[in-house]
Amino acid sequence: MENETNNKLRVNLEGKSAIVTGGSLGIGASIAVKLAECGANVAINYRKHKEEADEIIRHVIKTGKKGLVVQADISSFNDANKMVETVKNEFGGIDILVNNAGINWDGVIWKMTEEQWDSVLNINLKGYFNYIRAVSPIFREQKSGKIINVTSINGMRGKFGQSNYSASKAGIIGLTKAVARELGKYSINVNAVAPGLIETDMMKNADASVREAAMADIVLGRIGQPEEVANVVAFLSSELARHITGEVVKVDGGQYI
Repeated sequence: MENETNNKLRVNLEGKSAIVTGGSLGIGASIAVKLAECGANVAINYRKHKEEADEIIRHVIKTGKKGLVVQADISSFNDANKMVETVKNEFGGIDILVNNAGINWDGVIWKMTEEQWDSVLNINLKGYFNYIRAVSPIFREQKSGKIINVTSINGMRGKFGQSNYSASKAGIIGLTKAVARELGKYSINVNAVAPGLIETDMMKNADASVREAAMADIVLGRIGQPEEVANVVAFLSSELARHITGEVVKVDGGQYI
């Protein structure tokens, strides 16, 4: 009986195909590999980091699943549509979209340039729209699909020097809830994951003082790992989460409390 229960609770993505934007580095890379480990074919995009993207797909293929790398700028509406069509043709369908790609370009509001604002919003928010818009007709027709948007706790609370980043991440939360309402009747789940401080390469290279200041906010007393975000994304991508939609799940060790 115990083994039967464990099998039912396993995140099983066998036969599914996924797109993970920004899957060549950091959290996105962990998500791509985790979905493959759970049984999904995985496609990722890259804009500059082709070698890193190829390396992640090698890890995907080692799991026995199909992997695909596509050069695509997520801020481009046309690139998003081309990538979705390419993945659909290569894998025979698409079941999961993980919007993860994002940038930050910090500055206080009285010094922030128009370029800083537009660049962050075009990638972090418009990029998510581009891919949701591209997969929605496919998901509606098949009456199934999972969309997971990676946002941030800074989109919920704001952060000094990150008005553009915080605005983009708050916009993702609103986008998630609106699209969940629109697509729910087609049995499509749309959720968001909001990481706090995660041990990415950027954080590993940060000054000790920066790490110490950030740690002071984290209730669990440690920086999160990329795979801990990936675990939640995998769960939301599976049928275990079929009755969850329009939610924002924080993965922050209590940093937001």
